[in-house]
Amino acid sequence: MRRVFSDELNELHVRFSEMGMMVNEAIFKSVKAFVNHDKTLAREVITSDKQINKREVDLEKRSFEMIALQQPVTTDLRMIVTIMKASSDLERMGDHAVSIAKSTIRMKGETRVPEIEKKIAAMAQAVKQMVDEVLEAYVKEDSVKARAIAEEDHGINAFSSQIYELCIDEMTRDADTIVGSMDYMLVSSYLERIGDYVTNICEWILYLKTGKLLELNSNAKEDTL
Repeated sequence: MRRVFSDELNELHVRFSEMGMMVNEAIFKSVKAFVNHDKTLAREVITSDKQINKREVDLEKRSFEMIALQQPVTTDLRMIVTIMKASSDLERMGDHAVSIAKSTIRMKGETRVPEIEKKIAAMAQAVKQMVDEVLEAYVKEDSVKARAIAEEDHGINAFSSQIYELCIDEMTRDADTIVGSMDYMLVSSYLERIGDYVTNICEWILYLKTGKLLELNSNAKEDTL
């Protein structure tokens, strides 16, 4: 019976990691589509989100079944709870990737500002790096790395502030950029929220190691309470 449980737990672990890679790819593609004005790629992100949602539902179902049928304790229970909670954060990150993709489709013929798009691309690269790192930290159960990743979120917030200021300046200078700049601000806010969810996952990694729920970033809590 114990061997069966270990196999099921390992399968849960693998499927969560796969979901993380799916979400990371969605984030990368959504920003690439936005910066390159690629509506076809944007639609691909929107369509693929169904698979991310399906995976999150599957992980939640498997987690509840394991808790109900196997009645795990201590470390095993923490692993299941971590996967269940962190997969919810991944699903929300995927939703924000979809929102970025929808902004790409919405921006028809609007005046574009290369300087701001370059800054958004840099912000997206920083966010993608955070996602890469948090998935690795999860696999290695590296709580020290998780704390360090959460600190990187301050840099993401700084990007968002810079983009906001650039947009305000551009809208003041050229009224033709107002609609497009509003989308730039939206996209940066979506990326900022993705960074917040990465911080949430860092907290779940700490919970996995210590059994304690620690708050690493107070402004990452808006959608998780």
